Parts: sequence; C-alpha cells; structure tokens
Amino acid sequence: MKSMTGANAYATISVESAVLSASQSQLTTLLFEGALNALAQARLYIDDGNIKGKGPALSRAMNIIENGLKGPLLEWREDPLAAQLISLYDYMVFRLLQASLHNDAAAVSEAERLLKDITSGWKQSLQLPSGQEGSL
Repeated sequence: MKSMTGANAYATISVESAVLSASQSQLTTLLFEGALNALAQARLYIDDGNIKGKGPALSRAMNIIENGLKGPLLEWREDPLAAQLISLYDYMVFRLLQASLHNDAAAVSEAERLLKDITSGWKQSLQLPSGQEGSL
C-alpha cells in the first residue's frame, strides 16, 4: 500500500513538472489526454457498476472540457471553427450529464469518440509547417 502512495506521489510530481515546463500547445495536449483518461475511467466505472467512482471521473472530464478546452475558445467565438468547437464541447458535456444521470456508458463512449477526433485534429495541426497554423 505504501509503494502505491509513493508511486502516486511520483506520478503527481511528474505531471506537475510537465505542466510547469509545457508550452501552450503542450498544455492543450495534456488537457485532451486528461479528459480522455477521465472518460475512459468513467466508462469503466459505469461498466463495473461503480457509481461512487463514476461521479468524480465524469466531473473531472466535464471540468476539463468546459473550462480547459472550451473556456479559452470563448474569446474567439466569432470564428466559425471556434464556434463549432464550442458547440461540440457543449454537446459533449450534455451527453456526460446524461451519462451521469442514467449510468449510460454509450453516452460516455460517444463523448470519448468525439474528443478523440478533436484530439487527432489538434495533434495533426501541431505537425503543420510553420506559418500554416489555423487562426486559433
């Protein structure tokens, strides 16, 4: 049990170090990964009937999506791509609320698939040659 505590402390320090040294693009990637991890956990908790674990995992995913990913886009809401992403993030949070209320693993999986698609597009945009980035 103590080794797990040590491993968790090490993992926490590792994540904190990554965040402190990350660029804005890397931070966004970390947000995507954190949300996807929380969604995977929530889906597994629902599948296992673990209602106690489901709530915090869904809350963490919704918080990352709402505040970490959608929040910064609000200043760009007039941009068509930003507006579409904002709407998609709102839809994902709505589906996760439904998942929470109804223990609906399919709703979590849907949000997870959508977020994976956005994450894939984000990672591809980071590989564009300099000067070809999108307006966001």
